[in-house]
Amino acid sequence: MKQKFLMTTCAIAACLALGDARAQDAAAPAQEVAQQQTVVVKGKRANRVSKGATGLPMEVKDTPQTISTIDKDEMADFGLTGSNEALALATGINVEQYETNRATFNARGFEIQLTQVDGLGMTNSWGTVVGREDTFLFERIELIRGANGLLTGVGNASGTINYIRKRPTNQDGGEVTVTGGSYGLKRMGLDYNKVLTEDGSWAARVVVAHEDKDSYLRDLHDKRTTVYGVIDGQIGDNGVLTMGVTGVNAKQDSPMWGSLTLLRSDGTQADFPVGSSTSQDWTYWNTKSVTTFAEYAHRLSPDWEAKFTINRRHGDEATKLLYAYSNTGVLNPDDTGLIGWPYHSISHTDSRVLDANLSGQFSAFGRSHSLLLGMSNSKETTATDIYAAMSNNFLPLPAFPYGGDAYPEPEWGAREPSTSGEQTLTRVYAASRLALTDSLKTIVGVNAVRHWRAGESRYGSGGQLLDPTTKKLSPYLGFTYDFTPNVLGYVSYSDIFLPQEQADVKGDLLAPVKGTNAEAGVKAEWLDKRLLTTFAVFTSKEQGLATYAGIDANQQYYYEAKDVKSKGFETEVTGRINKDAKLTLGYTHLTLTGPDGHGIYEWVPRNTLNFRVDSRMPFLPALRLGLGGRWQSDVSKIGSAEQPAYMVANMFAAYEVNKDATLRLNINNLFDKKYIGGLAYGAIYGAPRNGALTLEYKL
Repeated sequence: MKQKFLMTTCAIAACLALGDARAQDAAAPAQEVAQQQTVVVKGKRANRVSKGATGLPMEVKDTPQTISTIDKDEMADFGLTGSNEALALATGINVEQYETNRATFNARGFEIQLTQVDGLGMTNSWGTVVGREDTFLFERIELIRGANGLLTGVGNASGTINYIRKRPTNQDGGEVTVTGGSYGLKRMGLDYNKVLTEDGSWAARVVVAHEDKDSYLRDLHDKRTTVYGVIDGQIGDNGVLTMGVTGVNAKQDSPMWGSLTLLRSDGTQADFPVGSSTSQDWTYWNTKSVTTFAEYAHRLSPDWEAKFTINRRHGDEATKLLYAYSNTGVLNPDDTGLIGWPYHSISHTDSRVLDANLSGQFSAFGRSHSLLLGMSNSKETTATDIYAAMSNNFLPLPAFPYGGDAYPEPEWGAREPSTSGEQTLTRVYAASRLALTDSLKTIVGVNAVRHWRAGESRYGSGGQLLDPTTKKLSPYLGFTYDFTPNVLGYVSYSDIFLPQEQADVKGDLLAPVKGTNAEAGVKAEWLDKRLLTTFAVFTSKEQGLATYAGIDANQQYYYEAKDVKSKGFETEVTGRINKDAKLTLGYTHLTLTGPDGHGIYEWVPRNTLNFRVDSRMPFLPALRLGLGGRWQSDVSKIGSAEQPAYMVANMFAAYEVNKDATLRLNINNLFDKKYIGGLAYGAIYGAPRNGALTLEYKL
């Protein structure tokens, strides 16, 4: 029985804009501003500036960790409308899409536990993310690899995914997109910005995306509508207020809960059609969420700013599902042996994040330094009610693959409480970038964390579970050295601390993970800073990491704590080769060893290569061509399936019909490669070759 389903995800909750606050130019005389009638709001948006790794505004080159980005233009060009598909093209990130509506991500051998929006968020339950974010809402996605304790107070050695939302701009205008494609894909998008006042001090932006499509998987149908609205403006001479709301309504018919069983009892591996599914016609998985946020930034002086952010999210899930599993873990030689477990639930998640911080520049010993001081409090509550199946419970299924009418919908009993949980995280944090010399800088940080969690009858463990309050003081230390104006070397070190939600064979929660993470690298800018190269080596030790150990007499998964070590290197080249051509090329190599010194987590690829390249055609300037893809080494899982090394490539061709209209063709899985998408928690075949045609029109 898949315990992971019973964990509701923290989902995306957060709201701190990465330095995108607006500010009035106080230096200009009032009468001059009035005469010029120009926009006086100044955007702080800059290329390659991120607070993602340390909380301090620094160029990506100056940050002592590896950071990769996928911007909105790349996501649009490659037709990456879902966040999971976008992350699959990112350096060092592996997407384990083990069901149609749930996935986990891993980097450097460990699951990514933290997903943020605009720099704030709580850990995801079990590292699992339900559904996909619509990428049309975001300016870019930042991928910070390595330990993230300085960001959140809790974390592991994998990294952080940070979604940067679109914000109002200083100009009226926007775009409309219309897409049609394989499997009945129909999609429309609207992104429009409006300056609300003559002086430009207030502006608003609205983003809407609607998608309706079938799938290569049997009977699967997805419909998703996302609406996002944000307004920002000045309060007095020094204040900036930003408020926004996002609503998501996603419906999925005939989803897979659990995934394919591919190993047979005779040791052979089944090879089913790529569209094979365990779902039934009566199943669904519907999710709704509303997220609101408010952010107030106040300029205390030319060098200092105070910021307060509050974010609230309410999410609902409604499901009718069928889990197809085998008591032995394998199929019979004739592909029978699966049993059906029907499930019907209603879940709610409420989360709230408060953050207040003070940041700025100060001078000491003849040099300028930066400082961040802050406090935050996060709270999340979850509750799940179920409807017990009164009939057709745990019936045998016919030989796989079967149709959508193989298992009749049961009669459901009354709604009853099933699981509930609550967690709070309070932290006090500080980070500073100190200029020791003109070339040598150090980043020092510390987090004081108090974490509390409780749950009742959670995750199949039975009875009360109470995780005692945990407190932790975590340091962060990094050094950067400018060998030349364009070449920088760095080292960084941080502690690891992460409470766990897995239980041992007795039903007791495992103790928090503790450990260390170290990284060293060189970053260099080329071609007048248009191209950035990064090379990094890393090593991490995680003590007491929850590792699957078996299934108990009640068919519940249980875990044991193991010490795991990860080490390896990453390299990435990203930027513009010239004014018409862009390139991203990333490679990751790692080794993972368990407490016995041998390899562990064999489903994590040890080598991955990601690439994206596009260029305007010199012989036809209106045409741009692009190719992107991912290669990974072979993976396997003991008692499950094997997947040899493979590559998936995607391409696009975009033609500018005129200055306002662009027509784009996307072809995914260009060479129609058949592969298994991930083995961490099951197996689903990846999508075969498919295409889409999009019209983009500027307003």
